Amino acid sequence: MLTIVIITIIIALLFDFLNGMNDAANSIATIVSTKVLSPLMAVAWAAFFNFAAVFFFGVKVATTIGKGIVDPGIINEYVILGGLLGAIIWVFTCTRLGMPISVSHALIGGLMGPALVVGGTSAILSAGITKVLLFIVLSPLIGLVLSYFIMIITMLVFRNAHPRKVDKLFRFMQLLSSAVFSLGHGSNDAQKTMGIIAILLFSTGYLGTEFYVPTWVIFASYGMIALGTLAGGKKVIKTLGSGLTHLKPVQGFSAETAGALTLIGSAVAGIPVSTTHTITGSIMGVGLTKRVSSIRWGVAGNIVIAWVFTIPGTMLMSAGIYWIISLFLTK
Repeated sequence: MLTIVIITIIIALLFDFLNGMNDAANSIATIVSTKVLSPLMAVAWAAFFNFAAVFFFGVKVATTIGKGIVDPGIINEYVILGGLLGAIIWVFTCTRLGMPISVSHALIGGLMGPALVVGGTSAILSAGITKVLLFIVLSPLIGLVLSYFIMIITMLVFRNAHPRKVDKLFRFMQLLSSAVFSLGHGSNDAQKTMGIIAILLFSTGYLGTEFYVPTWVIFASYGMIALGTLAGGKKVIKTLGSGLTHLKPVQGFSAETAGALTLIGSAVAGIPVSTTHTITGSIMGVGLTKRVSSIRWGVAGNIVIAWVFTIPGTMLMSAGIYWIISLFLTK
């Protein structure tokens, strides 16, 4: 059993790496599209603050993932392994295609698939899933509304300022907003891998009788998501940075600030939200301050389609992988 546990932990950290790779775009798309930083400098900036989040936030999201999505009593190393493999295949495929899907929801769908095979619908914890499904809708809407009003307020405050001075000021301000957004990204997303590894260790008896997140798991998860961010996801960066709407530094600042507030608030509340959903909604909110037609609705529609299919897609994929695993390894 120990060998399978170690292999599953390695795969979980690989998933964390792919999470950072796909979601690098969420942290740096606006700062790259506004040319405040080069892509290379931007990913290094985001990766640093992804890891720095380890010192600022707790593990409420990790606890939600570990104990709040599926019944911990039916979880074993094979359920986790099947869930992770299904999520990894989905995330890798979508990243290669340049689709900014929700890595968080891929993981949640990945967990649900094998859980349904093992325990049926009773294995799914309705309160946790309801919260996740609710914030599929709420997180982009919160980001959209916040960024819209932040942008409106900023425009009012600086309405008489020279455009060149405003641009210069917000090129600096965007460095700060992207740093805070990367803190929120690291906190929310690294904790999802922490939760997976912690529930794996707990269900196999390596944590004792009480669920908690070991310190080494915390640092390993933050480290891997930071490395994944360094690797980046160039196609996804292009989709978010220039595919949705044209951005200037003041608009990038507004979108990142709104996204950061949403992510940090959800991390403190223990709600596993999608950074992709959040920043996409925030970018669209900024675009709406110009005119509705400034949003490239075709691109936005493709992103929404990817969102809609992520949880059911990973559920089916991970359920199939778990079934295959069970034929050979669980006997």
